[in-house]
Amino acid sequence: MRNKLHFTKIDWIIYFPLTGNQDRKIPDYGVAYRDRINKRSQSGKKIYLSDVLIKPVIKTNYPHNVALYQKSVGRGSNWKPKYIDERTIQNEKDLIAWIRKIEEKK
Repeated sequence: MRNKLHFTKIDWIIYFPLTGNQDRKIPDYGVAYRDRINKRSQSGKKIYLSDVLIKPVIKTNYPHNVALYQKSVGRGSNWKPKYIDERTIQNEKDLIAWIRKIEEKK
């Protein structure tokens, strides 16, 4: 995985793979996610980013504090990501715009 977005208040992580999303619109990106509070992930290998963003815990709880990271240390309650950037995201449009900027830096 390359970039990871941590929704800090709800403790969800969206993982972006290194390959496979070239020439796709951002909502159609294949991603994986982890709900750290309920210890749940998506079923199967990857799902579309748009399918994650319609989850009620994300869709109905804007604004979100979201942090970008690539590496972390520890597990469980000792887990500590090393944030590269942090933002308050007001809505899905803001999130997609930020992801676009992140992807342009590749």
